[in-house]
Amino acid sequence: MEENDVIKGLAALAQPLRLQVFRALVVVGDAGLTPGAIHEALGTPPATLSFHLKELVNAGLVTQERASRNLIYRANYERMNGLLSYLTQNCCQGAACAVESATASCDC
Repeated sequence: MEENDVIKGLAALAQPLRLQVFRALVVVGDAGLTPGAIHEALGTPPATLSFHLKELVNAGLVTQERASRNLIYRANYERMNGLLSYLTQNCCQGAACAVESATASCDC
C-alpha cells in the first residue's frame, strides 16, 4: 500500500461519524447497508451521511454498489487489511510485540 493511500485512509477515519459508519459496515459484513439503514442506526441527517460516505468511498475504505433503486455500501476489507498491515509492517523490529505478550497473560 502506498503511503498516500494510508494517509487518505487514516484521514477518512479520523472523524467520529465516519469511524462509526465504517465500524457499522465492518460489523454487517458482505451484506452491506443502505444509507437509510445507516441513517436509522446512527441517526445522522441524510445529507451529512451522504458527505461522509463519499469521503469513505474516496479513501477506498468503502465500496458503493447500486442494487435496483438502492445504494449498498460495504466495507472494503482488502483495503482495511492493507492499512492495518502497513501500520504493523515493521512492528517491534521482528521481536514478539509487548501487546501480544500482555494479551497472552490476560485473564479476560
